[in-house]
Amino acid sequence: MDLGLAGKTAFITGGSAGIGLAIGRALREEGAEVTVCGRDPQRLKESGLPGVQADVGDPEALGRAVDEAAERMGGLDLLVANAGGAYGGGLLDSTPEDWLRTYELNVLHAAHAIRTAVPHFERRGGGSALVVASITGWKPGPKSSYASAKAAEIHLAATLGQELGPRNIRVNALSPGSVMFEGGGWAWFRDNRPERYEAFAREDFPRGRLVELREVADVACFLLSARAAGINGANICVDGAQDHPSAGRFFPQK
Repeated sequence: MDLGLAGKTAFITGGSAGIGLAIGRALREEGAEVTVCGRDPQRLKESGLPGVQADVGDPEALGRAVDEAAERMGGLDLLVANAGGAYGGGLLDSTPEDWLRTYELNVLHAAHAIRTAVPHFERRGGGSALVVASITGWKPGPKSSYASAKAAEIHLAATLGQELGPRNIRVNALSPGSVMFEGGGWAWFRDNRPERYEAFAREDFPRGRLVELREVADVACFLLSARAAGINGANICVDGAQDHPSAGRFFPQK
């Protein structure tokens, strides 16, 4: 299937590694021009994709990065808000500041990136944005601040799909499950807790394995493309029918 992505321009936050980088490489294979954003200049260099250094937690820096990428590429058609993470632990092991920083990194960064992209999209006649959330946003799991932020991202995409639809801009959420890739947290878990990892893969995944990066990236490319024109404000899950968002008890008692 030709996704019609050749000649499109894309900007990806958190694009120097992991899911963001996999999406960037997949888009490039489809013929799109891609610029990724990250905080670490060395990781940006190692990504092999054109990059803009910025801390997405800084709205002004993020806005400048979106504008710079659009200027470099001569416009902007696609945006992937992939950067995310969590500060602090569970509710009793975190502070209000941890929660605020977690929301800033996930929800507010996505909203501001899309807001900045709207004028660029409109100059191209429309656009498509993808918010990378998580199954933790709709299946209870650790950490509570991260889970609620991801739930907010899913609702953000649904709301923006309505708000920006009249401008010919689609916004969707993509919710990966536990994704295996070298250098990631699940690879560490596999190598350092092999028995627990094998039990997790066997018991929580019908096919006995975690989702792979390429599987997430392929869905992202489709959702961003015009072949998915009828999908707007949706949350698409790529988790291999995963049962729980994490291995083991979510919130062990002390």
